[in-house]
Amino acid sequence: MSNTTPPDGTTPSDGTTPSRGARTTSVLVSGAGIAGTALAYWLERYGFRVTVVERAPSLRGGGQAVDIRGNALEVVERMGLLEEVRARRTGLRGMSLVDGEGRELGRTTEWTASGGPVGGPDVEILRDELAGLIAGATGPGVEYRFGDSIETLVQHRDGVQVRFRGGAEEAFDLVVGADGLHSNTRRLVFGPEGDFLHPLDTFIAGWSVPNHLGLDRWEVLHQNGGDTGWNCLVMTARENTELRVFVGFRSDEPLDRMLPRDRGDQRRLVAERCAHLGWEVPRFLREMWETEAFHYDVVAQVRMERWWKERVALVGDAGFCCSPLTGQGTSVALTAAYVLAGELSAADGDHLSAFPAYERRLRDHVAANQAILELTGDVFGGDAEPAEEGGPVGLAGFERPGPEMEEAFRAATVFDLVDY
Repeated sequence: MSNTTPPDGTTPSDGTTPSRGARTTSVLVSGAGIAGTALAYWLERYGFRVTVVERAPSLRGGGQAVDIRGNALEVVERMGLLEEVRARRTGLRGMSLVDGEGRELGRTTEWTASGGPVGGPDVEILRDELAGLIAGATGPGVEYRFGDSIETLVQHRDGVQVRFRGGAEEAFDLVVGADGLHSNTRRLVFGPEGDFLHPLDTFIAGWSVPNHLGLDRWEVLHQNGGDTGWNCLVMTARENTELRVFVGFRSDEPLDRMLPRDRGDQRRLVAERCAHLGWEVPRFLREMWETEAFHYDVVAQVRMERWWKERVALVGDAGFCCSPLTGQGTSVALTAAYVLAGELSAADGDHLSAFPAYERRLRDHVAANQAILELTGDVFGGDAEPAEEGGPVGLAGFERPGPEMEEAFRAATVFDLVDY
């Protein structure tokens, strides 16, 4: 399916920042997530001809809440979207911890497990809402092709010949993989996923259900009896009309067993692994089968010695996934998309100059973000202890960040954004 207007039907951007001049460089972006739509936005702004291919039939719904912080807030502001993004923030007022019977063990209005300090400068927003806002800001210079993906690509001296799964063939000057943790582009150009994926033996599933709990801008964490770590996290979304439910569990079984391709098999696996949980989880698991907004995957990092090869580059999780446990994946993706497009513009489309410059600027920043994981400790370890009334929730792995963690976040969010 081809669509030359923003996929959410909003008015295209009028290009408030003038382009540096018309360019004929064509770029195929694989993936219409946050990294892909942000890259398309900036490339179009600089005058490139952009095609975004996405295997899903439309922008993907569901998904977790993501954080925009530090330099990424500046990127969003330069896109002219900061006011809209802030208007869509989750606005959580705090969180509580409950046991298997629903008894509250503690609560806090100072911070949340998903978004950090309440009332701070960071913005927590649903992933699908952010991607929709960015895609809606792209103009007629971006063509979206949904329900398709790259079948093969062959690099030549003057371009990349791409055959799509739908049967079409087309040549592009450049290709960028923004197709996530299990990037098809990375596999085709750089090699097998196992060479770059570093799983953490932890799996997370998320889906949407009606807000039958009547929560008001609130987050609830559930641990079951003597189990270690958190088992279920629930947060309000879309003006309290729905809940986003997330469950996490560990397994050292082979990935091919734990990551079935069929969505029904994924749901069955999640239901099986979480059947012992209490509180409202049995109801959530029943409702899991009734929603299309479902996501399941392994928690992992992607580490590569190089993010580009000839005329193909990677951005976001495809090249350097930080893992959800760092809380920095979205901020890194927004920053990287800005830098990659900016370097291509500064080099007048010369990828042999732009791609190495993009990597040089981002490499230390990505390393600092990925290193956060080493300081978080065992996020799923430890038992919850009842907290004093009015005190912070005693949930192992989600305690208030100490000085080392705060320093890590400062290092990971401070980045010199060049004015391209």
